[in-house]
Amino acid sequence: MILAFNKPYGILSQFTKQAPEHRTFEEFGFPKEVYPIGRLDWDSEGLILLSDEKYWNDFLLHPRHAHERVYHAQVEGLATEEALAKLREGIPIQDYQTKPCQARLLAETAYPPRDLPIRFRLSVPTSWIELKMTEGKNRQVRRMTAAVGFPTLRLVRTAFGALELGNLSPGKWRELSPKEQKMLKQ
Repeated sequence: MILAFNKPYGILSQFTKQAPEHRTFEEFGFPKEVYPIGRLDWDSEGLILLSDEKYWNDFLLHPRHAHERVYHAQVEGLATEEALAKLREGIPIQDYQTKPCQARLLAETAYPPRDLPIRFRLSVPTSWIELKMTEGKNRQVRRMTAAVGFPTLRLVRTAFGALELGNLSPGKWRELSPKEQKMLKQ
């Protein structure tokens, strides 16, 4: 079994609470024995997959399979073509060089406001960029956008491989159809 879940902001990608105030996957009524395939930080939102089959974890996350992930990042400032070009080429962050990715400015998005609103400043506009990448190191998108001068304020994963988040509401999950599972395997 493999599930698609639209992880809301402020949820840890795990079932065990580390502290009483933490919100985790345990509150969403998942079937027993499923576990997350990869992670999204507590302050990131969007598509995360869960499964009770170990096969999916290796197949979807191991670099040799190069499954694409798509992120929409609301960044502080009006992202420039120069910054997007740097992201496309790959940039050094921390102790590694990111792989080249696809990056483009989004005209608009239709995301509902977040439960905890993003930092808003009247004198500093925001813009949305889309990143398509085949790697996903810890907080990588946030580090990449900050490195080119546009810190991420909100981050939403919208697709994993050919599987898109679609109209799955935040906090909701569903089992993938056999057709969708086959699509993930391609």
